[in-house]
Amino acid sequence: MTIRAVLWDIDDTIFDYATADTRGMRDHLAAEGLLASYDTAEAALDRWRELTTLHWRRFETEGGDFREQRRDRVRDFLGRPELTADEADGWFDRYVRHYEAAWSLFPDTVPVLDLLSRDYRHAVLSNSSIHNQERKLRLLGIRDRFEAVLCAAELGVAKPAPEAFHAACTALGLPPHQVAYVGDQPDIDARGAVEAGLVGIWLDRAGTGGRPELSRITDLHQLPALLGGHTRFGARSTFG
Repeated sequence: MTIRAVLWDIDDTIFDYATADTRGMRDHLAAEGLLASYDTAEAALDRWRELTTLHWRRFETEGGDFREQRRDRVRDFLGRPELTADEADGWFDRYVRHYEAAWSLFPDTVPVLDLLSRDYRHAVLSNSSIHNQERKLRLLGIRDRFEAVLCAAELGVAKPAPEAFHAACTALGLPPHQVAYVGDQPDIDARGAVEAGLVGIWLDRAGTGGRPELSRITDLHQLPALLGGHTRFGARSTFG
C-alpha cells in the first residue's frame, strides 16, 4: 500500500485546543474579575459549553440572528439579561482575545511535519469553518504546510460522512486508498476515514485505547514509521 498524502484534523490533533480553551477562559475570567464565581476554570468552561450547545440548538431550530444567539449565551453565562448588544459583543470579543493568546501547537507537530514533508503531501479536513481554521493555521505559522484546507461549513457535509473525506481526496487529486487521515476522534476521524476508503489513524494522545480495530498512535512521532509500513494498517497497533 502506497500512501501519498496525509490529511489532518486540527483541533486536539496538531493544535492544543483543550489547553487553549481552559487557559483562555481562566485568563478571561481573571481579567473580568469573575474567577471567584467558579470553583475552577474547567467548571466555568463546562457551563460555557453547556450554554453554547443550548443556544446553538435553538438557533438551528428557530433560526434568527447568529450574533444575537451569541449575545444571549453571554447574558446567560453572566446572569445579566440586561446587557446591551454592544456590552455582550465586547465581553465575547475580550474572551476570544484571551483564548487566541493561549493558542499553541503540540510539541510534536512541527518536527513531524518537517520529517514527513519530503515524502508526503499534506492537507486539512476539519469540522469547522474556513474562516476559523485558515486564520488559526496562519497565526500558528503552519498554513503553508498544507496544499488545501477544507472545512465542513463550506463543504456542506461533515466528518464522518464519506463525502467529506472524498472531497478532500478530490482536492488532492488522489484516490482515497492513497490518503491517510490523522485525527483525535476514533469514530469521527479514524473509523470515518476507513469507511470512506482512506487509511484512518487515531491519534490517542490520552492513551485511552480499547479500539483494537483501529490503527492507533499516541504521539505523532510514531506516525512516520506507521506510514512507512513498519506497522501493518488494519492490525492491532504495536504502540499499545
